[in-house]
Amino acid sequence: MPMKPNSGVWGALMGACKKHNNIELGKEAFDNMLALEPLDSRNYLSLSNMYSSAGLRKESSEVRGLMKKRSVIRIPGSSCIEHGKRIHRFVSEEEISKKLEELVKKVRGSGAWARTEFVLQDVDDEEVREDMINKHSEKLAIAFGLMVSANLRMPLVITKNLRICGDCHEFAKVVSRLEGREIIIRDKKRFHHFSNGSCSCRDYW
Repeated sequence: MPMKPNSGVWGALMGACKKHNNIELGKEAFDNMLALEPLDSRNYLSLSNMYSSAGLRKESSEVRGLMKKRSVIRIPGSSCIEHGKRIHRFVSEEEISKKLEELVKKVRGSGAWARTEFVLQDVDDEEVREDMINKHSEKLAIAFGLMVSANLRMPLVITKNLRICGDCHEFAKVVSRLEGREIIIRDKKRFHHFSNGSCSCRDYW
């Protein structure tokens, strides 16, 4: 490589490792990210998320323990959407109207089951884990956008301060198909353009 890899390069490698379930190389990428940005909580969360995706909940929990030991403060996930010349910000666990519950039931009813492996908290109760993942901030923003904007020609444009999880990514794909609505989500890594049940990233991010 003609240049010294920065955190962005290592982050891209880690994302590829998660996609292909290469835990060993992903851990190596994490170690290099940590050397460059030892207090960035997003690096730890990326590793924890990779472990969770692979079903390694014990290892995922150990990463969160390491964050606590090193006093690394976790950045809360938040998403923003514009409506009526105002920016509305949603933080995970924030309550919203019944629209989200209706939307979740519709999506789950279509066969897209909750992917609770993306819940980073160490919770054993599957119903609790599903409830937690159903309240991620981008889902709240999508529900709000559908609730206040009936113009099907206008895409929902959402920004996310963290990387979108696999369940929310699948959720946005299904909603774009069921609701006939384009959804654009800009997360920490890239733009995701959801339309008619597919994403511009082709499920690689």
